[in-house]
Amino acid sequence: MFKKFLAKIFNLSQYEFEEVHVHDDVIESILEYCKESDPNEFMALFDGEITNKILTITGLIFLPIESSNEGVIIFSGMLPPTIKNWGSVHSHPGPNNSPSHSDLISFAKAGIFHMIISQPYEIENIMTYNRYGDTINYKIVKHYLNEY
Repeated sequence: MFKKFLAKIFNLSQYEFEEVHVHDDVIESILEYCKESDPNEFMALFDGEITNKILTITGLIFLPIESSNEGVIIFSGMLPPTIKNWGSVHSHPGPNNSPSHSDLISFAKAGIFHMIISQPYEIENIMTYNRYGDTINYKIVKHYLNEY
């Protein structure tokens, strides 16, 4: 009852989704950036929207980062207030794509969809999580550009 009350006050229904779709060009970009950043970690935020209970990731948001082969810090305070952060993507330079304790803290603070990709930075090495660190499924969808 209290949860429904809070959801109504804060209009949390706008953040409810049943599926996640990620544009194929976003996935291709992520793979490239991870390979270019190696052996350091790569990180970016997700741009997108929720329509008909489908969260669609349409792009990446780049902010300044500090990165090493042991971690990455993104300066999320530089995100303009008019831009919605739907979550994050970052790489792990090694074979483990499970979230660390620091990753779980970061997931809980901002966004509702998170992605970790490990070496060798291929689609098969991507794992996706919700803000609680639970694995969730996603679908790669073809992004069609409008032609005039």
